[in-house]
Amino acid sequence: MHGYVGVTDDQWYHFLAARPEISVVNFWRPGGGREFRAIAVGEPFFFKTHHPHNRVVGGGFFDGFASLRVSEAWKWYGFANGADSLEKMRARISHYRRTPISSGDDPEIGCVFVRNVTFFPDNLIFQPPPEFAASIVQGKSYDLSARNVSGYFADMMHLVLGREIEVDLGQPWHATGPVFGDPRLAPYRISQQSFQAVVLSAYHGRCAITGSKIRPVLQAAHIRPVTVGGENRLDNGLLLRSDVHTMFDRGYLAVDGSYRLRVSPRLRDDFGNGEQFYAQAGQAIALPERRIDRPKHDFLEWHLDEVFKAS
Repeated sequence: MHGYVGVTDDQWYHFLAARPEISVVNFWRPGGGREFRAIAVGEPFFFKTHHPHNRVVGGGFFDGFASLRVSEAWKWYGFANGADSLEKMRARISHYRRTPISSGDDPEIGCVFVRNVTFFPDNLIFQPPPEFAASIVQGKSYDLSARNVSGYFADMMHLVLGREIEVDLGQPWHATGPVFGDPRLAPYRISQQSFQAVVLSAYHGRCAITGSKIRPVLQAAHIRPVTVGGENRLDNGLLLRSDVHTMFDRGYLAVDGSYRLRVSPRLRDDFGNGEQFYAQAGQAIALPERRIDRPKHDFLEWHLDEVFKAS
């Protein structure tokens, strides 16, 4: 099992620790940057404060990464960004950027989402883990089963999970179904809140079918809905314009296993319309850059059989 220790500040920590009702937080990176790949979705993520406080103060489980504009991160996560207003959030981000945010700017930041968050009581906060150098400014990943850190992280895992249980840090974290009696989700499943942000980021804010970049009308669509056994995972998602999302959900549009657009004749029969989509039929849709993020064939086949063909 792997885990990550991310560096934050007292202000972010104390703000969120005082709000235990917030279960998913945005551990933002002020300069944006590359996607967070240090650990897999569902693996442990711990919070360590800057010097001079320099303590591990809580943790949770990695829920996904997205590059979002500051205003979008605030719109979707609000107080879970560790501030009580957009203006204060902008000021804190600006403080940590090499170039402060100018009035009217809305830059992208890196958003590392962490769910099932627990902050430790003051009498149980931890010294930094072994080999965590003072010069580290973002964070450090660990093999939690390594001999020099396994006891340390086992103690922290008990606090994050909220009970004393036997944790085998040498085993992969991603077992199907409940893990160690804890109701976390299986590999790649993320929260509904993070699903929207992660899909928007993976498709670079562009509708997979029309290419529209008007963000207010873009929606994260489930290929197989959660209500019929689908999951909140990136490979079960498509970024679609709102009207295209509706047509997809009602079986007028589909995507086949070769990632090509399928258009039902019902669109013309029912509405005498849809020429834009018929002209695109058979063409490949836009896809995320990483293969692992692209729609899973099992989900696409389910939609073709149960929604598109059955409609």
